[in-house]
Amino acid sequence: MNKVKVLWMLLLTGVCLAGYAQQPMVTLKGKLISAKNRQPVIAATIRLIKDAAHVKAGLSDAAGTFAIPAAPGAYTLRIEALQCKPLVIALQLSSDTTLGDIALEEDTRQLETVTVTGTKSEIELKTDRKVFNVGKDILSKGGNVNDILNNVPSVNVDPNGAVSLRGNANVRILINGKPSMLTVNNGLRQIPASSIEKVEVITNPSSAYEAEGSAGIINIIMKKNALSGFNASLQAGLGSPANNSLNLNMSYKTKKVNIFSNIGYRYQERFFEDIIQRQNFGKAPVSSMYQVNNLRNSNTATNYYLGMDYYINDRNTLTGSFYRIKVNNRDSARNNYNYYGSAGQPDSSITRFEDYREPQIFNELELNYVKTFAKKGRKWTTNLQYDFWHDDENQLITQRSLHPENNGFKLTSRDLEYSKDLFIQSDYVTPLKGSGKLEMGVRAGLRAIKSDYTASQDEILLPQYDNKLNYDENIYATYMQYGSKVKQFNYQVGLRAELSDIGIRDRKGNFNNAKRYIDFFPAVHLQYSLKNDMDLQLSYSRRINRPKFWQLNPFSGLSDTRLLTVGNPDLNPMYTNALETGILKKAGNFTLNPSVYYQFATNYFDYILRTTPEGYFLRTPVNLDLEQRFGVELNTSWNPYNWWRLSMDVNFYQFTQEGNYEGEKYHVTGKTWFSTIRSGFKFPKVVSLDLSFNYRGQNRNVQSLIKPIYRLNAGISRDFLGDRMTFTATVNNLLDSNTYQEITSTDTYYLDRFSKGLQRQFTGTLIYRFNRKKDQADRMGDQN
Repeated sequence: MNKVKVLWMLLLTGVCLAGYAQQPMVTLKGKLISAKNRQPVIAATIRLIKDAAHVKAGLSDAAGTFAIPAAPGAYTLRIEALQCKPLVIALQLSSDTTLGDIALEEDTRQLETVTVTGTKSEIELKTDRKVFNVGKDILSKGGNVNDILNNVPSVNVDPNGAVSLRGNANVRILINGKPSMLTVNNGLRQIPASSIEKVEVITNPSSAYEAEGSAGIINIIMKKNALSGFNASLQAGLGSPANNSLNLNMSYKTKKVNIFSNIGYRYQERFFEDIIQRQNFGKAPVSSMYQVNNLRNSNTATNYYLGMDYYINDRNTLTGSFYRIKVNNRDSARNNYNYYGSAGQPDSSITRFEDYREPQIFNELELNYVKTFAKKGRKWTTNLQYDFWHDDENQLITQRSLHPENNGFKLTSRDLEYSKDLFIQSDYVTPLKGSGKLEMGVRAGLRAIKSDYTASQDEILLPQYDNKLNYDENIYATYMQYGSKVKQFNYQVGLRAELSDIGIRDRKGNFNNAKRYIDFFPAVHLQYSLKNDMDLQLSYSRRINRPKFWQLNPFSGLSDTRLLTVGNPDLNPMYTNALETGILKKAGNFTLNPSVYYQFATNYFDYILRTTPEGYFLRTPVNLDLEQRFGVELNTSWNPYNWWRLSMDVNFYQFTQEGNYEGEKYHVTGKTWFSTIRSGFKFPKVVSLDLSFNYRGQNRNVQSLIKPIYRLNAGISRDFLGDRMTFTATVNNLLDSNTYQEITSTDTYYLDRFSKGLQRQFTGTLIYRFNRKKDQADRMGDQN
């Protein structure tokens, strides 16, 4: 039934798009120039008005030209541009019409005082990336970064916080173009959505980006206000279940400095339910188990972000910033285990209580220097970033048996983790003869992690769980790439070299694994521009996915000995060759971006589930032979009227995974699809409504079947006080349908895991802006 609903929604959307495409259309073209100097007028707004409900709009491009499709009829053409007088022309369109050069007169009144108040589309489809502008997203108001990513095309976040791109979890997440420890261990949940400017999705990155991430890169860009003078906004939110937040953004800019800051507080509660059913077919002590876990998670987070741009002169800028997040996590859980014999008779019952507390402190210092030159397009940037964080995990477990009855026992554990990360990067860009451009750079990333784990039972130390680990990861890289344009043909070729020096060792001397290797990563991007704003694209890149610290750590904790997850210190990196081709077509307010991609990965690694002699489960990552993915993706955006915008992305791919491990052969083929439909409406009295529906089809991996997931979000927003105040109400997971189910079936056991972690969430958010209005959006420069 659910699939039928989903297919009907997609079909109706396709009918809308098809209906739009099938209308008899003509095209109005022209070129805007300045009457004063005959130069092109860029980014002017062109509106073709038939009546209040039928308005077509567009922008002039870098050459001043525009092309707007419309149905035949009588229209009023209105042209508005910064520092120019508005121009109104009456038109009767019956066929394709070219107006030629249109001269705009200078508006001297605007020249006396000019305020830039531009707005952007919520989703922008560009040649090499997709850009999601957070400021226009109603649905993420009062939320965190995971809420934003759930609304980004091609991106999915599962109920446990795991992020995937095109269904592939091997994605590299950057903050302001650089790696950060906030992107691991569900740290994105601690970053408020109000501090994010936009999200870039790059499925086939160039050589200028690090090679990590076989699925591609998600670049999260934080706000840095660029408006002159003092500006501020205060945001407060309340939610049910508890999702309470308070954020203050402030900035002050003069000709010499730009000071920017963000201070935030957040309290959130979440409730989880896990149901695990297991049946053994071998000689295990019990035949089946039914397990129910109920967990209450609460966390309090405070964040501080303070920075300053210092404009040394017109060609030199120095930026410094400090970011700090302090988090207190607490979990309270009750787990019930019921075991049954071969005839279905009760064997035993166990109740387990867990109290988990985890205070965390994350700090990040950043220094950035940018130098431009007299020659246009030449630039040198150097960035220094230092992260240091502390994580203190404390767990108390009380377990007793109800049948047969006993006094049980008490377990305590503590895991202290420290990390220090140093990141240095320098890039140089210079134009060459004609339209050529040369880019080169060097990078070094140094990471050191220490983990001290101890455990005791009834206050007696358990020596087998006394683990002290050191992890060191040093990555050195250099790259060079060249790009140019020959008529309608654009190309860019590059090569990146990375030296990896990675080691993990037990400080007791039980093991010491170190690996050092150098790899080369070519990248090629081709584009051919056709007439009528259509681009053909072809790209290739080689990528790497290195095992993470927790995937190498061979020790397990005590959270649930019946289902243990341990790392594999012998795990090797995975290499992926990615090929992608696509079309980018823009026609007035309609953008179409279909693409086809192929990924071939060697040394592919995934988690394998095995049983222990006690009948429990052990989950560990292992290297297999290969994985192949072949997919088709369609991204569209359409603004049929000023009051309605629509976007949709659909992704379908099929895959093959195969390999051998400990004498057992694994081979699985499958296919899956997922889609996101978004629709936004603007009503009178500055009211906006957003709807988003996300569906992810059934999927497989080397051992398991994953059931479909779907989710509907809705939000409504209203402006007050001349756009200085905005109230937003959102409902995430409106249908309370966002659940996760994974089924694993082998010759010796059957395991069904059902998880419900993100229940229906209501949030109300109020924003007040000091000294600025809603359309004066916070903006940042490019963060490449």
